[in-house]
Amino acid sequence: MVSKVAEAAAPALTRPRRRRVPPELGIFLVLIGIALVCEILGWIFVGQSFLMNVQRLKIMILQVSVIGIISVGVTQVIITSGMDLSSGSVVGLTAMIAASFAQSSTWGRAVYPALTDMPFFVPIGVGLLIGLLAGYINGQLITRMKIPPFIATLGMMVAARGLSKLYTKGQPISGLTDQFNFIGSGIWPVIVFLIIAVAFHVVLRYTRYGKFTYAIGANVQAARVSGINVEGHLVKVYAIAGLLAGLAGIITAARVQTAQAGMGVSYELDAVAAAVIGGTSLTGGVGRIAGTVIGTVILGVMISGFTFLNVDAYYQEIAKGVIIVAAVAIDGYRQKKRAKR
Repeated sequence: MVSKVAEAAAPALTRPRRRRVPPELGIFLVLIGIALVCEILGWIFVGQSFLMNVQRLKIMILQVSVIGIISVGVTQVIITSGMDLSSGSVVGLTAMIAASFAQSSTWGRAVYPALTDMPFFVPIGVGLLIGLLAGYINGQLITRMKIPPFIATLGMMVAARGLSKLYTKGQPISGLTDQFNFIGSGIWPVIVFLIIAVAFHVVLRYTRYGKFTYAIGANVQAARVSGINVEGHLVKVYAIAGLLAGLAGIITAARVQTAQAGMGVSYELDAVAAAVIGGTSLTGGVGRIAGTVIGTVILGVMISGFTFLNVDAYYQEIAKGVIIVAAVAIDGYRQKKRAKR
């Protein structure tokens, strides 16, 4: 009897294991497909190539780099089964405050006349501190006051936008120094985005911080029982998300060489969309930075493709909304399949 069982089990034991296909491969194929569709439609309706225009691709990559930086932080929040709706407003607030410390003495309407011509690291440090503080407050509201992440970050979104308008009574801030503007010039925003993405890919995959982040998102009670300081870790995650939003605000101000209170509007939705398109599950515990990077590029290709094909901006917003809903629906389908397994 034992020999028969062994014989039956032998094929299963000797059968080679199927290699798991990286989840990012499917997302990357979607990216290729969208790019090819834009290329074909470009020749049909515009008579030009979409992919062979180097200048267009350069502009697209520069545009998505800021969203990508925010998305790296938002991805970590979503992995913990949380949400951050404040990142766009934090971009506007940090852009305004950082720019006010980056003005040149040659500009006649400086916010702080006695603090002009400051070294570039001063406005950068101030901006990062503001972003970090906003994220820290989000984390404290969620962990100490037990406010749901959606409501806590929604409150921060409204408050930060109001503060950015109040800071200079709605007036833009211009006359920034060349040292500060250099941060947003050329290919630097893309380089910063890639460095941030690679760094947090390694952090999430190989460090205790990453293991705790996934554990909390997968099962918060099990994580707490296993000895993880859930509240303390969540504060770190939201603080990092705020810090990255602050960095995005600094780069945005340096890139356009001015700061306005309306900067960053709807950036939080784009960041969430990029993370979800990239395979991050809204239920928590699942997500990779590599997927988020591809999701960010997909958004950039679609927006650039719509503009290239002369699609009305209103239709672009509708299409973006459809994409977000579709990504969430696909995520729900994946979760059901996972539960059945």
